[in-house]
Amino acid sequence: MILLQALSVLLCLVGGVFFLGGTVGLLRFPDTYSRLHALTKADNLGLGFVVLGLMTRTANISELIMLALIWFLALVGSSSACYLIANHIRSEAEDTGERDDLGL
Repeated sequence: MILLQALSVLLCLVGGVFFLGGTVGLLRFPDTYSRLHALTKADNLGLGFVVLGLMTRTANISELIMLALIWFLALVGSSSACYLIANHIRSEAEDTGERDDLGL
């Protein structure tokens, strides 16, 4: 039981480190695309580790399913939001005739 609790704490701490890394990337990267990449990748992975840590603490299958559903919906929501933001930034750049470093 103590080993399972230690695993839960470790997974949640690893998830917190990924959240912190995503936040630092959001603040430090220069352009919108880099910020979106850092934020969505690190936060999705961080949430995954936190959910896995919480799954080790649950007693029944309904809580496991609910945690997995929360993780899945967060993945879908963040991916959709990232796509919409990047698409909007790209369409604004096309309207003004600007190009980024990749020529997009």
